[in-house]
Amino acid sequence: MKPMIIACAFALAFAFGAAVPSRAADATAAPAAPKLHAAMRELWQGHAKYTRDYALAVKAGNAAATKKAADDVVGNAKQIADAVASYYGADAGKRMLELLAGHWGGVKALTDADKAGDKDARAKAMQDLTSNADQIAQFLSSANPNLPADAVRGLLMTHAGHHSALVAEIMKGDAKSEATTWTAMQAHMNALADALAGGIAKQFPAKAT
Repeated sequence: MKPMIIACAFALAFAFGAAVPSRAADATAAPAAPKLHAAMRELWQGHAKYTRDYALAVKAGNAAATKKAADDVVGNAKQIADAVASYYGADAGKRMLELLAGHWGGVKALTDADKAGDKDARAKAMQDLTSNADQIAQFLSSANPNLPADAVRGLLMTHAGHHSALVAEIMKGDAKSEATTWTAMQAHMNALADALAGGIAKQFPAKAT
């Protein structure tokens, strides 16, 4: 696990045009906009948590918990969209919310398909998540030249892969594998959040700090 995370960190640094620091420097390095980075991490970790909560509730057949988790996912998406709007304006925030709704639609469909054992619906959900990842990548890269579309798309496709694995493992009751995937997903959420925060901080240095 650790070698893979380190390799991903080096790949991300290269993709986003950052210099790769030495291990000693990396241990003490601080982000240019620590509050923005912390806020982004909290928001994207929330997305991971609430979508996982949804899968767990669906697996358990708990209707009340399923509804709460779904509401939490939507509420979290609105917070992410508001964060985007604070830098890029209300129209951009609205578009981000639409794109996040598409992402959630794919994750929800994937979860419901796995619960029902519907392989065709699962395949369709993954196709939708792939298309949505491309749309989000294009949107973010058009708004911020520090966020290359291919790099963002790669981050989002890795995220979609974590959703796919996690949901399947939850539905199979494979707690050991699910715990491993969940740890990887949480680490990747930080990588995604840091990449977005770093790009925004570079574009809006005064506002971000």
